[in-house]
Amino acid sequence: MMRTLLVRGMLAGLVAGVLATLFAYFFGEPSVETAIGLEGTAAHSHSTPDAHSEPGAHEHAAPEAAEEELVTRGVQSTVGLLTGVGLYGVAVGGLFSLAFAFVYGRLGTLRPRVTAALLTGGAFVVVFLVPFLKYPGNPPAVGQAGTIGSRTSLYFGFVALSLLIGILAAAFGRKLADKLGAWRGGLIAAGGYLVLIAVAAALLPSIDEVPTGFPGSTLWSFRVASVGTQVVLWAALGLTFGALVEKALARKEVTGQVSSPQPG
Repeated sequence: MMRTLLVRGMLAGLVAGVLATLFAYFFGEPSVETAIGLEGTAAHSHSTPDAHSEPGAHEHAAPEAAEEELVTRGVQSTVGLLTGVGLYGVAVGGLFSLAFAFVYGRLGTLRPRVTAALLTGGAFVVVFLVPFLKYPGNPPAVGQAGTIGSRTSLYFGFVALSLLIGILAAAFGRKLADKLGAWRGGLIAAGGYLVLIAVAAALLPSIDEVPTGFPGSTLWSFRVASVGTQVVLWAALGLTFGALVEKALARKEVTGQVSSPQPG
């Protein structure tokens, strides 16, 4: 059964990745193109000599400008985008199927679709939304090259911390549900998660490297598109996986009933 869930999870992740790629292409790429144009304009203005420049001060800028990019922008925004988001979707789908296998049957007598939907909503909040609120994504031309390592470490560290607190809160809420009921136990667990993650977010350093003069509309459009891409990815994953796994489990139950010996 685990193999069945894993295959369906990866298939659902692939479908979700394709849909998320289409959303990102039509709604996210325009702001990326604008940011790249701003980045190129800024680089050109810094490399252009003025009347007060010393002779030879910019003579090393020409080779860099003459370098040809290994992957064209057209390939990056199409095949590259599809490959990256598609592989991400497949990986997330595989992990999602493992999480589903763990929680299914432990949330009461919920149907597979409902379990998948609840798990998708929780995973979206814990894995993406909360870390994004602390460390939102930035388009090209935003952020300093020298801090990319520290920024990446902080983001993924916060994702791991959010996931750990989320798992602990879910386990705690499951125990409370036996004593106080599912509704109260769930509310207390969610409240505990929010308090702990808020404290962690306040203790971790903030990052604000948006350059002066960068258009706020471009930054806003990019971040909205980033959230939208993840919404499409997780929603498609949950709906597709829920439909696939419910059919598989129903087929298994029917097969088990047919193959079992009838009394009398």
